[in-house]
Amino acid sequence: MSLTYDLTLAGLAVGSAAALTGIGLIVTYRATGVLNLAHGAVAMVAAYALRQFTVEWGWPLPLAAAVTLCVLAPAFGLLLDLAVFRPLAGETVPALVASLGVFVLLVGVATLLWGTGARSDAPRILPEDPWIQLAATLALALAVAAVTRWTRFGRELRAVVDDRALARLTGIHADRVSAAGWAFGTFTAGLTGVLLAPALRLDPYGLPLLVMEVMAVAVVARMRGLPVAIGAALAVAVAQSQLTRFHPENWAQPLLQSFGANLFAVALLVAALALPAPPTPGASSAASRPTPPRLAARHGAGPLPLVAAILFLLPLGFAGSDLRTSVQVPALAVILLSLVVVTGRGGQISLGQAAYAGLGALFTAHLSPHLPNLLALAAAVALVAPLGLLTGWPAIRRQGLALALTTLAFSLTVSRFVLDQPYATAGLAPDRPAWFHGDRAYYTLELALLALAAATVALLRRGRHGRALTALRDDERAASAAGVAVPALKLTTFVTGAALAALGGGMLTMGVRAFDAGAFDPVRGLLWFAAIVVLGSDSVIGALAAAALLVGLDAGAQGGWAAAVIGVLAVLTGRHPGVVPALTEAARRLTYGSPAPRRPVVHPRKRPSAAPSPNARTPRTAPDADPNPITATSTGADADGGTCPGPHPGPTTPAPSLLRAHSVTAAYGGHLALRDTGLTVPPYRVTALVGPNGAGKSTLFHCLAGTLRPRSGTVLLGTRDVTGLPPHARTRLGVARTFQQLAVFPSLTVAENVRVGAEYTGLSAPATRDATDRALRLLRLGPLRDTQAAGLPTAVLRRVELARALATNPHTLLLDEPTAGLDTAETADLVRLLRALAADGMALLVIEHDRALVAELADTVHTLEPPG
Repeated sequence: MSLTYDLTLAGLAVGSAAALTGIGLIVTYRATGVLNLAHGAVAMVAAYALRQFTVEWGWPLPLAAAVTLCVLAPAFGLLLDLAVFRPLAGETVPALVASLGVFVLLVGVATLLWGTGARSDAPRILPEDPWIQLAATLALALAVAAVTRWTRFGRELRAVVDDRALARLTGIHADRVSAAGWAFGTFTAGLTGVLLAPALRLDPYGLPLLVMEVMAVAVVARMRGLPVAIGAALAVAVAQSQLTRFHPENWAQPLLQSFGANLFAVALLVAALALPAPPTPGASSAASRPTPPRLAARHGAGPLPLVAAILFLLPLGFAGSDLRTSVQVPALAVILLSLVVVTGRGGQISLGQAAYAGLGALFTAHLSPHLPNLLALAAAVALVAPLGLLTGWPAIRRQGLALALTTLAFSLTVSRFVLDQPYATAGLAPDRPAWFHGDRAYYTLELALLALAAATVALLRRGRHGRALTALRDDERAASAAGVAVPALKLTTFVTGAALAALGGGMLTMGVRAFDAGAFDPVRGLLWFAAIVVLGSDSVIGALAAAALLVGLDAGAQGGWAAAVIGVLAVLTGRHPGVVPALTEAARRLTYGSPAPRRPVVHPRKRPSAAPSPNARTPRTAPDADPNPITATSTGADADGGTCPGPHPGPTTPAPSLLRAHSVTAAYGGHLALRDTGLTVPPYRVTALVGPNGAGKSTLFHCLAGTLRPRSGTVLLGTRDVTGLPPHARTRLGVARTFQQLAVFPSLTVAENVRVGAEYTGLSAPATRDATDRALRLLRLGPLRDTQAAGLPTAVLRRVELARALATNPHTLLLDEPTAGLDTAETADLVRLLRALAADGMALLVIEHDRALVAELADTVHTLEPPG
């Protein structure tokens, strides 16, 4: 009992600090919408500052603690809010990049100021009694709860959380709320750092990583509930402490010790995988939807590949024979190319590539004594590549912040349980392959492998697969609607990225002839991600430049300069996404001259009517169609069951292309959106779905399109049950759709946008080109076919989206607010085109709020009432 009590007390001490981290992260997130990944770095800097004041400068501890916690930490939070994050309100990915930049910058600055050596003399501001620390934590939590519940500021905070824009309209100073959130968040970060530092060896890497693991308690609370976060922190910490009493004598001992010492990392991984992503406060759904990282505009590479090749060949001409530093550059470049594949090409935020690189290095080192070294390297790549599914599978349903947390948790887990464990890494000293023992010979081998990896990545930009990857990166929902198998493509991307990271890790460990777990710790992974985003996440040349910059700065200057420089650039990239690309383009112009002028955007002249395709059939009426519009009112029952009055044209037996919803019930959480609703979308007709807001129109539309699976009921295509089919599978069966909010691929040209839709219909390459050309002619987009979609007017982009849908050769077309953003003439053109498509045999379903437009366009109108 005495041991249990003592271990519980030890756990409470750690749990109190973890609870402080959760409180700070939650308050910051609720006030600003930013998950501050730099929280641990702020805690580390505060701990170093307190030590500097007391140990180095001899300040009294109370004065030093007051200055650190009440002045420096809140002031730093205000600085972050004003200089970095305030302009990024509601923008998930830029804020994430900026917070990573702050993290990397602080780690680099701490390394420059205080070195990498661990310090064990951090001062203690509270007695060692864990009950006192727990009482302080609970008092702080109660104060936060009281302020948020019973004060005017608390009401303002809750208003900003619910809707930031609406809060501004009611006179609430949302920026003041955000600033207070940042000040409090950095205060708690500082308090966490100074409480944890005496129990740890203070260094620029250990404390930030520990606080990152402790982030699990905020994720468990879904960034909202303080009691849940505190309870989770105390429970995990006490459990972690109690596990130290077990000492098995067999092979399980090191595993149990690792599990007990890193329970927060396990909790973070489990929470990231099992729990839904936390909602983004204070932002609309559109603004909060995760988006891919902002990328530099595409332009011709010009002579840059030749310049890069010459620079990478330069070390072979050095007079000396020692290229120990140079051999690290190609290996790191291959690792960074894995980020180009996953993030630049696939648009997925992956903070776990360091784990794959470390596993590749570890397997290479273990296999080298038993296999020829090149074969060992190849075997390591083959073993690690399938492990890419560990992050690729969660990526199927996760994006943005949720995916970033999952990949970060994976990296932390691999680092703690595998790479840092002596039982797995002791005594590893892999040799270089035969005939490549010397630095020059090995560097030549590395260049050959780098060239192969770079060519592979470059090929991913070409052809059908390249267009699909670009579509996935630009707009995942539109890619799926175009027929792209998004889940399979994501898995392929992560597997390819894992293979490249493993190859680079194996090359690195053979190059230095030793396995170094520190070379693959999660902080390195964050630094690599920041570097590749800053220097070009979709650029092979950017990966090469980032590798040279990172190795060169750390080798040629005091350690920490690479992190400091990349951190500054990452903050600038998040704060001003165009700064770094603009500087790069300016330097390129100074060096190589101005590029050829871009082709101007040509806007086609409006025509009085929409001309059908030259190959279109003569419009005709269905054999049993009534020429007069039919108005039907849906009361929420099955349209096939008779409660929706009005006949439906078509044969008595379902046609192979007849799309029907039968007794569909759907709900979002506890809200019932549809109940026993049915609808038929017959050919040769335009069917309209109208009704008040909240009636379930969009929900029924998503059930038909495949983006939402109903709780009960079926969706039939002819006699086939397609209820469980994803959107891309329905597109390939002939059901196309458009979106209320524009869904195009801005990185592709107009013709490439349309061709993505045609390439997944099973047609041959010539037939795909013909289908693309027909859709472009039908929507009068021929003059714009080679123009990049980014920056085109809304009306043109509407036509591009519709052309892409028509290029899939659909028999059924679902249109969600197709006239949004169009003027009167453009709307009239669209109405004529849609009626021509219906007359030619297509089945059309339209959701539209303009009743006059519905009356002009639709043959059948269903009015959907909210479920009672």
